[in-house]
Amino acid sequence: MKIHFISMGGSVMHQLAIALKHKGHTVTGTDDEIFEPAKSNLLKEGLLPEATGWFPDKIHAGLDGVILGMHARADNPELAVAQKLNIPIYSFPEYIYKESLEKTRVVIGGSHGKTTTTAMIMHVLREAGKAFDYLVGARLDGFNQSVRITDAPVIVCEGDEYPASAVERKPKFHFLFPHIAVLTGIAWDHINVFPSLDNYLEQFRVFITKIEKQGHLIYNETDPVLVELINTTRRSDIQYHPYRVPEHNIEKGNTRVLIDGQPASLQVFGIHNLLNIAAAWQVCKQLEVSASAFAAAIASFKGAAKRLERLGGNDHTVVFRDFAHAPSKAVATIDAVKLQFPERRLLAVLELHTYSSLNKAFMKEFNGVMQKADAAVVFFSKHALSIKQLPTLEPRSVQEGFAKEGLMVFDDREQLENWLATQDYENSVLLLMSSGNYDGIDIEKLAARLTRNEA
Repeated sequence: MKIHFISMGGSVMHQLAIALKHKGHTVTGTDDEIFEPAKSNLLKEGLLPEATGWFPDKIHAGLDGVILGMHARADNPELAVAQKLNIPIYSFPEYIYKESLEKTRVVIGGSHGKTTTTAMIMHVLREAGKAFDYLVGARLDGFNQSVRITDAPVIVCEGDEYPASAVERKPKFHFLFPHIAVLTGIAWDHINVFPSLDNYLEQFRVFITKIEKQGHLIYNETDPVLVELINTTRRSDIQYHPYRVPEHNIEKGNTRVLIDGQPASLQVFGIHNLLNIAAAWQVCKQLEVSASAFAAAIASFKGAAKRLERLGGNDHTVVFRDFAHAPSKAVATIDAVKLQFPERRLLAVLELHTYSSLNKAFMKEFNGVMQKADAAVVFFSKHALSIKQLPTLEPRSVQEGFAKEGLMVFDDREQLENWLATQDYENSVLLLMSSGNYDGIDIEKLAARLTRNEA
């Protein structure tokens, strides 16, 4: 097939372009800006456009399809030509479904834990010698790409509730039609897209209706919001598999879990990760992986990039970074660190970077989130507000929303750097939570400086 990508430079879009080239399709694409690592990855594969910008003359009747990225606007000139020529136009998830019609489709949805649960399933299936394709939103050890499309009989997809494209505003996970679905939990997010909790919940109700007949829904029964949603959206033609925190113990900072009686010593930690493991096990069981094989494989799982990732440590200081940005994610991450290191002082830094978290109206959702931190900082940059065309956010509004005694709020990078430089890190854990980059602070270099005596 001949396939053209409009806005091919995205972190996942360019990976799909590469995957389709590897499968034997003829692939072209354009974008008005392409950054690293997409630029180098496309160049290596001979797919990097000769120039940036939109080129309507690249759209012709000989194309079998156009894949439209989220970055492309509805008035894109290439899109206009494709529509005029009646060329099939796909959003990213619509095309993934097209390529997986004959596969067993596994889709992991939920407000939190999607990436890690997907990564766990992928890791176990690989260790168990199972052939599978995948779509995941993070870099994973042992996987060269975040998208793989072959003739494998199974595909494992991280199911995002964000809109599929500028033209198709329905959530991505509505287009994947799973045979095996997971819902990890629900906490209102993406306020710029879903203006109310009811509107957000409706997207998950629709997702349940998209599960194939005789399919499976694996869900976190410890989440009351999710349980209520499932109880009011139940179907008689699918099977339900609730899960909860598996039997485990924590000793001297090490977590050991039992999977149907099979023990595994873990390299990840936290109640949220134990829940992710429980979900992954339910999926792998449906894919005919034994408990012993699962336990052996999950013991070597090191986590996904930026998900409670250990950046450095020595005898008295450990530094972690985490993608946590929504309230439920931040709470789970803080709880995990406090449980794993109960004797250490926790210094927690949370950057507000998403549309939701930078919205004054959403600030009340963060009430109590930083409560367990011994020293807490919330940071946001004026630059991020400007790029997102959001109004000024006053530090006082943040303090009132979080309702954390002693909370420091900074809207200037230098303020944050000064705070970090003056803290006592003896017998402590520094936890850096963000989906951004702290206005350009090199946190890997920061971690190396704080723990340079690491053995």
